[in-house]
Amino acid sequence: MKKHLYNAIGFLCVGMAYIGVVTPGIPFSIFLVIATWAFAKANPKMHKWLYNHKYFGPFLNNWNKKRVFPLYAKVSMILMMSFSIILLYIHGSYTGAMWLLITCIFVSIWALRYPSSVEEYDRRVKEGKRIAWLR
Repeated sequence: MKKHLYNAIGFLCVGMAYIGVVTPGIPFSIFLVIATWAFAKANPKMHKWLYNHKYFGPFLNNWNKKRVFPLYAKVSMILMMSFSIILLYIHGSYTGAMWLLITCIFVSIWALRYPSSVEEYDRRVKEGKRIAWLR
């Protein structure tokens, strides 16, 4: 039963990742990470497929091996979160905008602490610095 649940989570998250690639405001990266986790528990074939995927594979390999979170993903994430906060504020949901702002600050700090490229990762390792600067 657990295997079917993990497969369902994996396929749902892969679908959401595809939607997130083409739809502004929906992240793809978190859905890929969750799908990879779910398929690792239930479906080795799909797990391998994700890591060898033409578009998702490089992101997942860099994240898994070096904790690289690409700059374009960071920038688009922060822009979309900012746009959402502005929309909430304009439509009069001041409390909602404030809670979203607080959440977005923490999410941004989490994302910004990781290297944006393999080169930055290599530089941090060479200099003896932490990979994620809050750990």
